[in-house]
Amino acid sequence: MAGRITKSEQQLRPDPKFHNMTFAKFTNCVMQDGKKTRAERVMNDAMDVIEGRLKKDGGHPDGCASSIEVFEKAIERVKPHVEVRSKRIGGANYQVPMQVTPQRRQSLAFRWIITAARAERGRPMHQRLADELYAASKGEGKAMNTRDQTHRMADANKAFAHFAF
Repeated sequence: MAGRITKSEQQLRPDPKFHNMTFAKFTNCVMQDGKKTRAERVMNDAMDVIEGRLKKDGGHPDGCASSIEVFEKAIERVKPHVEVRSKRIGGANYQVPMQVTPQRRQSLAFRWIITAARAERGRPMHQRLADELYAASKGEGKAMNTRDQTHRMADANKAFAHFAF
């Protein structure tokens, strides 16, 4: 059928190297101009950089043993719990804090990590992405700052929480 939206959850296959659906989805988000092979190479190189850093540092502070565990920890830490949404009530716009759905939490985390990695310049993308993922897994980095800022804004506007309906 023309114009029908496909269900990516049904069509998405796990990553061949790690057999992880989240990793495959993140790779698709890294992809630009339909160049999936390039995105896969960037992601695999980034995971190799993380593996090297884990060996060099003697392990992760939180006990992550492999690069895929660092990746999962980074995504989980960056996911926001609340965000503010603009609502027009009685002629005024209010920033109303609302819970974030699980799918949106994941997409926001993906977007913030990729945007933070792309904002840096001067180094290859796989190194920037590896640095951002490693920092996020430790609770640091630009993506974590974005999440914290979102939570602060929701906390500052919790007086308007009763408008959430």
